[in-house]
Amino acid sequence: MKNTKELITLLDLKDSGNHNFSGNSVTIGSPHVFGGQVLAQAVNAAYKTIPQDRILHSLHAYFLEAGDLTIPINYLVKEVRNGGSFSTRRVTASQNDKTIFILAASFHKKEEGFEHQVAFDSNIKQPEKLLSWDDILEKFGDFLPKSMKYFLSIERPIEFKPVRIPNPLQPEDLPPTEQVWFRLKGEKQDLDFRTKQEILTYISDYNILNPAFNPNASNHNFGNTQTASLDHSMWFFRDFDFDDWMLYTVESPNAFGARGLSKGNIFTRDGKLIASVTQEGLLRPMKK
Repeated sequence: MKNTKELITLLDLKDSGNHNFSGNSVTIGSPHVFGGQVLAQAVNAAYKTIPQDRILHSLHAYFLEAGDLTIPINYLVKEVRNGGSFSTRRVTASQNDKTIFILAASFHKKEEGFEHQVAFDSNIKQPEKLLSWDDILEKFGDFLPKSMKYFLSIERPIEFKPVRIPNPLQPEDLPPTEQVWFRLKGEKQDLDFRTKQEILTYISDYNILNPAFNPNASNHNFGNTQTASLDHSMWFFRDFDFDDWMLYTVESPNAFGARGLSKGNIFTRDGKLIASVTQEGLLRPMKK
């Protein structure tokens, strides 16, 4: 995928009737289906059964099996509840009659209320002063590990600019935090809130486990550790636009027992909090 249009096409599922939907997959450099893609496609499936006056406010998902990139994914939506203010949906994703993923999602009608949010670090380095993944590949590609070079060479509809770039040739232990600016590639058009939420869900699975590695990065990395997303939760707060850079700030409060936990916030460039995310992932050191 090269741009936003291709990403939207990937996430928009085919309606097979009776609340069944199907979609295809595109690799991001992994031999298995990207978790963010399954998350976003499941949200798309659920939204196809939701009235227009309700918007997604939270989702909770479990990744059960690795997805096969070569065959379609089938999504079955169950209408769990349709209340006066909230609607709840359960989405089951399967391949070859095997369940690979489950999602519970809640949708809320628009209401007014009081508000607050966590503070935004206005002193953080701005994206214009940082290198993107494409820049890193161009400048340092000849010196990067083969697996990292391949991962960075995959065409994506999103541009990422990490605030801190670790040196893979001199790994060191780092604080359990990560800050990454991102923006969409290609023409954004006038996206409705539902589509923007699906895209943000897709993006939220990028970079989130990195902080769980950081305190042990001198010895452990994606090359010598088996990793997989185990679960993923997300809460949506305010409307937003993809017309500028956005910031994903993530921290990991714990890693233990071959699992790591990360939690993050997504802000607009002017500091508006639009979503929060948590994920636990498998971090299993490979035996030598």
